[in-house]
Amino acid sequence: MAPPIPVRGIYTPLVTFFHEDESLDLESTKLHVQRMVSGGVSGLVLQGSNGEAPHLTHVERKLLIRTIRNHLDSINHPETQLIVGCGGPSVRETLIYISEAKDAGADFALVLPPAYWVSAMTPAILEGFFGAVADESPLPVLIYNFPGVTGGIDISSDTVLRLAKAHSNIVGVKLTCGNVGKLQRISSGIRTGTFAPFGGKSDFFLPALVAGSHGIIAALANVAPKAHVALLKLYTTGDLKAAQDLQVKLSHADWALSKVGVAGVKAVVAHSFGYGTGRGRRPLGVISVGDIDAGLLEPIHEVIELEKVL
Repeated sequence: MAPPIPVRGIYTPLVTFFHEDESLDLESTKLHVQRMVSGGVSGLVLQGSNGEAPHLTHVERKLLIRTIRNHLDSINHPETQLIVGCGGPSVRETLIYISEAKDAGADFALVLPPAYWVSAMTPAILEGFFGAVADESPLPVLIYNFPGVTGGIDISSDTVLRLAKAHSNIVGVKLTCGNVGKLQRISSGIRTGTFAPFGGKSDFFLPALVAGSHGIIAALANVAPKAHVALLKLYTTGDLKAAQDLQVKLSHADWALSKVGVAGVKAVVAHSFGYGTGRGRRPLGVISVGDIDAGLLEPIHEVIELEKVL
């Protein structure tokens, strides 16, 4: 029996909230989860780049996953899917992360390429890494391509297609690289319903849908989940003019949000929705909305105002 793929829809790469002493702020996390599912997202991506995965211990990762899974069950959203970042510098540690994530309630594993030995990461080495992980993983695997956090490693469409065709347990890819042509090649190269290619930024959400994206996994969804759900609905129902108009707002807001960093995303959420703080784990530090340039806040606030009336 073929492994499942994520359902089509909006996935929020959840930020991780911390208290002043940098311990996990689970209460703010639960409030954030509740707002996301109330906004109509199909799933959550935990412990990715926005979730500060490298700053979390194994124990904290398991606690976060279990807390969120239990909270989803308690608020009657057990169907919400959890994709969990599990990338490690070796096959061995990656599989440990995946096993721990499965035991804590994850549905899928999202795996970055190992980036410590960047110069050694040839296409053949990368294919060997992902193939070995997929063949032993107790969870279905999504490849995570984000050159910005892996020393410039950029996985090609050829590599993704070879891996997906050779390993049935590789069920998707997240492309934060922004390469819509790559997304188009991947979506058209694998039978529909067996693989989920996702665009990885709101900046190109509508073009990604046209190119065959299975939805979107986007940091801006932490701020405005309903706006993303609305764009997907507009595209699905064929209202391209309204979808284009909304995409303009999302693109400007996403570009601004990318300049404030992970702590800045949390600061915007805290200021606009009343929970959490803009604290990242050091060395990221703390940001408040007052620290953010007004010109950057303007397009973000425009999307937030739209979010509040949707």
